[in-house]
Amino acid sequence: MTDYKATLNLPDTQFPMKAGLPQREPQILQRWNDIGLYQKLRAQGEGRPKFVLHDGPPYANGSIHIGHAVNKILKDIITRSKTLAGYDAPYVPGWDCHGLPIEHKVETTFGKNQPSDLTRERCRTYAGEQIEGQKADFIRLGVLGDWDNPYKTMNFANEAGEIRALAEMVKKGFVFKGLKPVNWCFDCGSALAEAEVEYQDKKSDAIDVAFAVEDADKLATAFGLPSLPKPASIVIWTTTPWTIPANQALNVHPEFTYALVDTGERLLILAEELVESCLARYELQGEVIATAQGAALDLIRFRHPFYERFSPVYLAEYVELGSGTGVVHSAPAYGEDDFRTCKQYGMSNDDILNPVQSNGVYVADLPLFGGQFIWKANPAIVAKLEEVGALLKHDPIQHSYMHCWRHKTPLIYRATAQWFVGMDKQPNEGPTLRERALAAIDQTKFVPAWGQARLHSMIAGRPDWCISRQRNWGVPIPFFLNKATGELHPRTAELMEEVAKRVEQEGIEAWFKLDAAELLGDEAAQYDKISDTLDVWFDSGTTHWHVLRGSHPLGHTSGPRADLYLEGSDQHRGWFHSSLLTGSAIDGHAPYKELLTHGFVVDENGRKMSKSLGNVVAPQEVNDTLGADIMRLWVSSTDYSGEMAVSKVILQRSADSYRRIRNTARFLLSNLNGFDPAQHLVAAEDMLALDRWAVDRALLLQRELEEAYESYRFWNVYQKVHNFCVQELGGFYLDIIKDRQYTTQANSLARRSCQTALYHIAEALVRWIAPVLAFTADELWEYLPGERNESVMLNGWYQGLSELPADAELDRAFWDRVMAVKAAVNKELENQRAAKAIGGNLQAEVTVFAEDALIADLNKLGNELRFVLITSTATLAPLASAPADAVETEVSGLKLKVVKSSHAKCARCWHHREDVGVNPAHPEICGRCVDNIEGEGEVRHYA
Repeated sequence: MTDYKATLNLPDTQFPMKAGLPQREPQILQRWNDIGLYQKLRAQGEGRPKFVLHDGPPYANGSIHIGHAVNKILKDIITRSKTLAGYDAPYVPGWDCHGLPIEHKVETTFGKNQPSDLTRERCRTYAGEQIEGQKADFIRLGVLGDWDNPYKTMNFANEAGEIRALAEMVKKGFVFKGLKPVNWCFDCGSALAEAEVEYQDKKSDAIDVAFAVEDADKLATAFGLPSLPKPASIVIWTTTPWTIPANQALNVHPEFTYALVDTGERLLILAEELVESCLARYELQGEVIATAQGAALDLIRFRHPFYERFSPVYLAEYVELGSGTGVVHSAPAYGEDDFRTCKQYGMSNDDILNPVQSNGVYVADLPLFGGQFIWKANPAIVAKLEEVGALLKHDPIQHSYMHCWRHKTPLIYRATAQWFVGMDKQPNEGPTLRERALAAIDQTKFVPAWGQARLHSMIAGRPDWCISRQRNWGVPIPFFLNKATGELHPRTAELMEEVAKRVEQEGIEAWFKLDAAELLGDEAAQYDKISDTLDVWFDSGTTHWHVLRGSHPLGHTSGPRADLYLEGSDQHRGWFHSSLLTGSAIDGHAPYKELLTHGFVVDENGRKMSKSLGNVVAPQEVNDTLGADIMRLWVSSTDYSGEMAVSKVILQRSADSYRRIRNTARFLLSNLNGFDPAQHLVAAEDMLALDRWAVDRALLLQRELEEAYESYRFWNVYQKVHNFCVQELGGFYLDIIKDRQYTTQANSLARRSCQTALYHIAEALVRWIAPVLAFTADELWEYLPGERNESVMLNGWYQGLSELPADAELDRAFWDRVMAVKAAVNKELENQRAAKAIGGNLQAEVTVFAEDALIADLNKLGNELRFVLITSTATLAPLASAPADAVETEVSGLKLKVVKSSHAKCARCWHHREDVGVNPAHPEICGRCVDNIEGEGEVRHYA
């Protein structure tokens, strides 16, 4: 038997079938570093329109987790796709470096009560070490960025820039000192930002407490009675007994109806709607003897249960009729609403009782409970209330309560003297900060769109921003306060600039070691130099100031505003939020044009990642086992607008999809064997019809992909590319062209037309996948034929795809119909193979029974229909002539009959043809194969 293998154009490529990503990716990273890829992109991007994605800085503490990986990969997909779309899209990674977690880590390592300057030095060293570890992991993910020159909030220039940003807000009149309840952590010994608060279940003591009336005559009048027939008390319900010693008022809603209930021994005042439930709770019988509107109770005084002072009624619309009594006890030092209402009624800061110290212990001189920790004092307070006859009910309850995100311990609201950015404080000119921020939200694009309503509601309802902390490791608030008046120095802005210049040279230590006399001269004795530091959210929230127009200037022609901020959904109350407030205060607008929010990572059952559950997926482990490109593909395939499920099983599915895409690319490369685009490229108008269609389909897909990338719908990119590889290519085009590619003459138009289409598709595909499969795309790029530069990323979307002419006889609709017929034939061939009626597809002869219009279409392919259907023969016949055993198909008006060919099999092309052996010199092959070997060669017109 003659071996005809040498006469075939068999596929060949050095591009490996086995990806070996864990081993190959580090090599590609090294090559990017060696050629200075990021720097080349910046040089190439000069003069292009800018697209700036400003990095929300991760915290410089601990190893990166899968959420970090998702965040950085999404950012990298965007900057890469923008680069391919023709933008200069730099990526400057950043780190958040100050704050309590680092200070806490240093204290844990070296002990508390270290000298402050040594603490700061060790914090700076620790943060630097953490950054290097995280940086290596981010780079391993394939994220292109300015890794040699990232921004760090602890860089001297950034610390100085942050002080200058604060100075701008001071000059504009947004900053003030005030006494207000703030989130307070006893373990931190400091106020906490909203983003540092999380909610967990907590067991609390729910108590109903009676406050006896002092102004009995006024109370009788309010209820329309000549006098009170017996002692009366108003009843409150609270879950914080420890606040009772600080009670200074009682709140009722002005529009609610309150009932005076006779319970036998005394009268109780309760909201009318809650009388029945309250009496049941107290196990009392009672009768309503009078009612009054809440407004009628205004300023009536009641007696504190165990202290010799009074608690007047203040009207407040925040009172609700849920659980409780419809009456709220007010301790203004320990509640935002309480504080606000008491201030509205004229209570001064000096009047507010604040017996809880920063460590959670009552001051020593507090009667009855002095020196006790508040949580431990709860039972003693409950017991005292019972002793004096004021306790109507005591029930432990489980409820959601605010906790410190770091220590996991319960927080309280605690009134302290702090520095605030005023939300509704009238600035020196223009609208309030709340008004500016809400207007800025309306001018911002949100992806997904629901983020807009979420951020809007947060801004609309948020209190003033407490920006001061009592910590060592933070950017100082460099204020001098007049000892006599408590007012800021009149030259505060000027002095802040002087401090900023020093910090620029020496870091924050310059402030802490500064002698006030250096700046104030003889005035120094009149001023206190404060030691507060800035909320860490002010650090990252002002990066639009000290990074984008400071350490890493934006270079935008449209002003100091980033095109995009991208972070997790928790940043609506974090970085998005603080950046919006500082940007609106300083510039009058948000520092971003668009906000993209991604969800949290959960396991395949929707559970949060947890070491105790054993469901943590570590990105480092994925890199070492599957490769970063598999993780990148998973990220791109997942709709990030909600929770993002990941597990080893899910990642394995991504690996399977990756193999499909890689194998498709390898098929393209292997069939470009011997193809030189400089010599062999066929003009579009000379290409075979099927090849023109394949290039046109790639062009249509590229337009869809460009739009999907532009809209950040990366899961659509994944789906469309994967489906193109599986369906249009793998299930149709590539299947059909194998015969032509392998059997026609090497330099024939039939083969070169096919290779031209494969080349165009490969050039487009390598770019389509480059933002996602960053490593694989650059690997593939090296194997493509023709001269090319050092990386796919140094190019744009492929411009060599051509569109089918509008008047093409074999147009898109024609090939859609052909694909449907081929799918129906494939299904029947599978059935025949399963029934052992035929072996391979080429052993089959198919008769297509169809309606006239479809026959007319298929007739356009002539004898080449058999190559499209991949059968040895393909015959067309009218639908009416279909025999009884013809098979119905899912295509309307189409039946099929498949029979096993009786002809011999060609040893070269494997088709069963009647002319096999006709040529005595080649008794084992068919006539067209003889022509392809020795003659002028087969001519193809369509497929």
